[in-house]
Amino acid sequence: MRLFFIGMLLLVSRFSFAQNYIGPQDDIDQILANAKNFSQYVMDSDYEMIGKSYTEDAKIFPNNRDILTGEEAILGYWHLPEGLETTHHKLIPEEIKVWGNEAYDYGYYEGKTKKANGEISSWKGKYVVVWRKENGDWKMYLDIWNGVK
Repeated sequence: MRLFFIGMLLLVSRFSFAQNYIGPQDDIDQILANAKNFSQYVMDSDYEMIGKSYTEDAKIFPNNRDILTGEEAILGYWHLPEGLETTHHKLIPEEIKVWGNEAYDYGYYEGKTKKANGEISSWKGKYVVVWRKENGDWKMYLDIWNGVK
């Protein structure tokens, strides 16, 4: 019986340290919701909403590319060539810390892209996002990511 309780304690402690969220719960909830919505916009190829997910002066740091600044450059990056479709996109935050009107969020991402011939490629990596609260809404200001194997 004692081993059972020790095992349960270890299991509970493992999951309690999996995510670290610091700051007002309503801000953290909104950041989590906006991150989830962003993934849906990517899967839907909803470029208007992808653009609205970023601040006007946002910058993205794609893997093996120059820094891209502003809505036109950012949307140019996210716009998929004909015949490609993102069928899965998910952000898995490890930590979110809010201080005032800024926050950071880091963790892992995963996704799948479907080619015109039906072939599916899976990808994953790590990311850091700096969020900025504008007019009561959290938007991405800096977005950096790179793949992991």
